[in-house]
Amino acid sequence: MTTVVESSGLPADAYSAKCPTRQVLDHIAGKWTVLIVDALLEGTMRYTDLSRRIEGVSQKMLTQTLRSLEADGFLTRTVHPTIPPRVEYDLTALGQSLAEPITALRQWTETHINEIERARARITTAAQQEAPTP
Repeated sequence: MTTVVESSGLPADAYSAKCPTRQVLDHIAGKWTVLIVDALLEGTMRYTDLSRRIEGVSQKMLTQTLRSLEADGFLTRTVHPTIPPRVEYDLTALGQSLAEPITALRQWTETHINEIERARARITTAAQQEAPTP
């Protein structure tokens, strides 16, 4: 059964540049999205918790990715009226439905990292051997 995109009436097709599924696929395949969703599987987190958990993410990218995930309905942002305001993030049911594929992708990467690094090293070595010497 093919899903029909309500906004266009056309079949969902991520290979079509015009299909909104392409945008969503680009978004959920991003490294920060994968890491944020995977981290939020542990439970509710504040912005600072996410920032500490995901080493290397800039404030700008974390904020931008969280806003996009909220806009797409993958997470909720709750602001508690304290001073300073306390902001918490939780996955929605839609965000939870990403758990299995995202966790599987992260685990696959962690499992196969040594094979990947060996392949990269072979290519680097081969390129160095083929490079002309001055």
